[in-house]
Amino acid sequence: MEIAEVRVSYSNNNKEKFKINNSKESYDVLIACWSKQTIELQEEVKVLLLNRNNQVIGIYPLSKGGMAGTVIDAKLVFSVALKCGASSIIIAHNHPSGNLNPSEADKNITSKLKKAGEHLDIVLLDHLIITKDGFFSFTDNGLMK
Repeated sequence: MEIAEVRVSYSNNNKEKFKINNSKESYDVLIACWSKQTIELQEEVKVLLLNRNNQVIGIYPLSKGGMAGTVIDAKLVFSVALKCGASSIIIAHNHPSGNLNPSEADKNITSKLKKAGEHLDIVLLDHLIITKDGFFSFTDNGLMK
């Protein structure tokens, strides 16, 4: 019987360290990485990974779904965060409809990720809902309970 060896590696080629200070800066970084052709067609989730000083480590494209939803797998979110050595994360997803109001499913996954992160010492700083014209921040609206 042969068992595969698991390897963990990490490299960061970012020369410039960009610090996130608020939700608007998070939105600006994330929207720059979003496809303008699909933002109103297909729901996507991205994870903004940050170091202890809230400097951007990178952005991970977590999932792509359909017009009305996509999957946020907590195990995958935190496996990526752990592999990158992230101290905190910001989750973002778009609403192709342009509606910035969070659904009950959005609120539930935010709560689940926040609790999971507490066990791993990885802080969920915010959850953004993104459209081409703006964003909704769970933190700014008091929903990061």
